[in-house]
Amino acid sequence: MSQYYDLGDQTLWNPSNEASRLFMSQVTVYQAELGLPSGIGPMEADECQIDPIAFAAFVDALLAWHSKTRHAVITTLSEGFVATVLALAEKANIEVNWQAAERAESGYLKTASDPHAKEWTAALQQKSRELTRHMAT
Repeated sequence: MSQYYDLGDQTLWNPSNEASRLFMSQVTVYQAELGLPSGIGPMEADECQIDPIAFAAFVDALLAWHSKTRHAVITTLSEGFVATVLALAEKANIEVNWQAAERAESGYLKTASDPHAKEWTAALQQKSRELTRHMAT
């Protein structure tokens, strides 16, 4: 059994029921944390629609929130969800605002010339690209 995450008539992701249940539970958590709807509709008859405008706003807000988080446990707990959302955004052809995340990261490291300033964003981009391959429908 599996469920479908659709954008119009295009299926973006068709995960197992278990993966979908975990993902949707985390969507609820991060909607509350950000105070913003995700644009991911309710799962009905094993299908849900994604609103591209609301989802794009959620993706950017989630990435900005994650890039400002300096708590090691929160960062670790949220990283997988953030990477999954970014992969879904990639499949939906939603342009992600990486510059805001990079600025937040650079500001935290005190200097944009710091060679580690882009490590976090580069690692997250790599993880989301890997997940995109696993989301093939």
